Amino acid sequence: MQRNQKSTPHAVKSAATPETEQVAWHSLPAEAAIERLRSNPQCGLSEPEVEQRSERYGLNQIERDNGTAWYTVLLRQFKDVLIAILAVAAVVSLSIGETLDACAIFAILLLNGLLGFVQEWRAERALMALQAMLTLRCRVLRGDSVIEIESTSLVPGDVVLIASGDRIPADLRLFEEQELEVDESALTGESLSVSKSATAVETDCPLAERTSMTWMGTAVTNGQGRGVVVATGASTEFGRIAELTRSVEHSQTPLQRRLAVLGKQLGLLALGLSSLVAVAGWLLGKPALEMFMTGISLAVSVVPEGLPAVVTVTLALGVKQMVRRRALPRRLQATETLGSATIILTDKTGTLTENEMTVSRIWLPAGDLSVTGTGYQPEGTIEASGVPVAPDQRPDLAALLQAAATCNHAGIHNDNGTWKRTGQPTEASLVVAAKKAKIERIAGPILHEFAFNSDRKRMTVVTQDGQQRSALSKGAPEVVIASCTRVLDADTERALGENDRLRARRAYQEIARAGMRTIALASKSIDLSLAADDPGIESEMTLLGIVGIIDPARPEVRQAVQRATSAGIRVIMITGDAPETASAVAEKIDLQVGKVLTGPDMDRLNDDELQQYLNRPVMIARATPEHKLRAARLLKDSGHVVGMTGDGVNDAPALKEADVGIAMGIRGTDVAREASDLVLMDDNFASIINAVEEGRREYDNIRKFVRYLLSSNIGEAVAIFLCILLQAPLILLPVQVLWINVVTDGFTAIALGLEPAEKDLMRRRPRPQNEPMLDRRGMTSILALGGYIGVATLAIFLLYLRSDRPNSPLVAQTMAFTAMAVLEQVNLFNHRALRNPLKTVGFFSNPWLLVALAGTVLLQLAAIYSPLLQGALHTTAIGWSDWALLCVVALPLFAIPEGLKLLSALRGQASLQAPSSSPA
Repeated sequence: MQRNQKSTPHAVKSAATPETEQVAWHSLPAEAAIERLRSNPQCGLSEPEVEQRSERYGLNQIERDNGTAWYTVLLRQFKDVLIAILAVAAVVSLSIGETLDACAIFAILLLNGLLGFVQEWRAERALMALQAMLTLRCRVLRGDSVIEIESTSLVPGDVVLIASGDRIPADLRLFEEQELEVDESALTGESLSVSKSATAVETDCPLAERTSMTWMGTAVTNGQGRGVVVATGASTEFGRIAELTRSVEHSQTPLQRRLAVLGKQLGLLALGLSSLVAVAGWLLGKPALEMFMTGISLAVSVVPEGLPAVVTVTLALGVKQMVRRRALPRRLQATETLGSATIILTDKTGTLTENEMTVSRIWLPAGDLSVTGTGYQPEGTIEASGVPVAPDQRPDLAALLQAAATCNHAGIHNDNGTWKRTGQPTEASLVVAAKKAKIERIAGPILHEFAFNSDRKRMTVVTQDGQQRSALSKGAPEVVIASCTRVLDADTERALGENDRLRARRAYQEIARAGMRTIALASKSIDLSLAADDPGIESEMTLLGIVGIIDPARPEVRQAVQRATSAGIRVIMITGDAPETASAVAEKIDLQVGKVLTGPDMDRLNDDELQQYLNRPVMIARATPEHKLRAARLLKDSGHVVGMTGDGVNDAPALKEADVGIAMGIRGTDVAREASDLVLMDDNFASIINAVEEGRREYDNIRKFVRYLLSSNIGEAVAIFLCILLQAPLILLPVQVLWINVVTDGFTAIALGLEPAEKDLMRRRPRPQNEPMLDRRGMTSILALGGYIGVATLAIFLLYLRSDRPNSPLVAQTMAFTAMAVLEQVNLFNHRALRNPLKTVGFFSNPWLLVALAGTVLLQLAAIYSPLLQGALHTTAIGWSDWALLCVVALPLFAIPEGLKLLSALRGQASLQAPSSSPA
């Protein structure tokens, strides 16, 4: 089988030195590029020249992120306002002699740091395992010999040989090509393989249209060629994007900002409370130094020691949940951040689409047909108006599919249940379409091939089956139709008239407008006496039809987009692909698009003008990495929380700029994964929406236990404060306060973080960025619940203190200690749902909370009945009547808030059911 080969003559030597500044290599003639690089297309570079250039340009490799050092990950756990407040509290406790309190707080801080470190370090190690890759090798011409070397040894001026299946090792200016096609989707977002040529192109053409170049990191899908290295390492397009990615700094996540605000609020609250107690006590005649120390102790008790640990544990458990749902967060707070996203910027190729070319439409002169099934799995049907078509009853369809399968270099095979292709993706889609109709290629040998190239825009094979010799052709519709004089209409071959040409032209233009790649097919019977390589074979052919090929949308994406919309999240497609292709995919997935912008359109707009477009339903095509980065930055500046999805090198800068970058784990490049915050292990867009739901659940639960812990601590502070004002004995000992805050509240607060998502969670709008962790309603709830806990505990304490029971001070203190513990556990159920009644959540929906509650009750019983803990906590045994009183006092703490929630729910239902009035 012969192949046509194109090459360009070249000058051999030049005295000019290689240029290191920016050169538009794609627009230079091949011979000029080689001359400028002082190379030789016949023998490449000599070894001495290679050594000199290696010293000058360095290794052909891009500086990679080797991962974060373990000590950096560890120290990162302590960069938090709440952690700082607790550290101050521990130092103060130590200074006033409360050594036990100080040691407990320091232990909690250390435990919190270790928990966060373990989770994040595991994620880092998992990602490094995901990134493991072998050193790339390539074939290069040096000193008249073709040798194989490691790609890191390449230098500018080297002549590299590439063929189907190779990965491009550096940026090359082609000077020779033969049917060369390259998959550049990782770099440009273009889903179709690009036909390459040695011919120079315009200086200002976009990267995706520089057909005289091949780029580092892209893959050859068909043909072969030779090129001269024009850029290595950081100077390549791949390297430029990697450098752009490294220049982007991570900003604080929304949760970090909210927790910082909460820390400041707690600091002010503690300062205000300590000042109030100190002044009030001094006015009541108590010693100033004593009241100062008391005020500091009370301020320490207000800050919930377990809060940072509970936040960390909740986020860590959330990581485990996401891994089960096929997503790997690289940062503990990544999932929660995604839960607050208002906009998701998504790439198209491989993210919204399958990245597997599929024949979707077939136009025959006798009528249109559609093809079901996607990808390279040969399952599906060919239908006319929804009715399956049998090829044995449609000779025109059978002839077209047999031509498509025969005039083809690709194949498909089943690899452990997954169908994969060999060869060029477009050709593989034709093979799949034929197999769906049970059509095989012509069994006879291929006698000759007129190869495809960018000038001819068609491929023709001459085959012989027995005594029948045929020419089968496929290519650009305008070229193939021009070569035809006849047409196969149903089962009749007839002359091709002008009306037939017009219909065919309209058909392929309509298919192209739908975002599909179009290929026309033709055939011709040949006399056996005619030579197989006769150029006249490609004339006077019979038009068979036209196929439309598309990279289909993932089947789950449409529902995922709908869920995002109902959750108040806007999805913006931003892709390097053509506007027509992107628009077709948007229509398939029901993505609302009011305006289509291209990269050049963005270049003509200033930031204010572009922001106006970005705040409306918009889609961006022909986007470069700079365009994606600019869009993410402007949306963040507008107050949006931005999620960015992608898998290619071109997505990396925007992935890092976004509040949360989401990379594809299977198709994703190393650069994209390194820049991301979250890696999808199954490349499934729907997993992003699952991650949004998980993030919202995490934040909801964090807010629940923040309110729970603060209302409990406020209760303790109120009881102690009122006790001081009444000049009564100490109501709670420091060791008892520490027991309640760490042991009693800690386990149940962690279990509260495991609450399942509430039913309306994905129907809520994203929370505003400036919304604090504690709003006015939250503060009111905390003060009301905490006030009740404090007053009720104090009342019980005073009641028992004034009783005539033996050792009444110890009994009173034990009752206050137990009352505080019981009331805080009852208060737990007020926070299982902040807006809805408990019945909507389900009492048994969180079994871990019930287990934690049972464990806490047992520990509290041990605290007052175990001789060992009685001595440590200064408690004594209490009777059944005492427990009955505690139950009566605790009942209103749950009944009143629950009643208010039920009343609010009933009002909401009534407002929904009320008929709307309209003027007559």
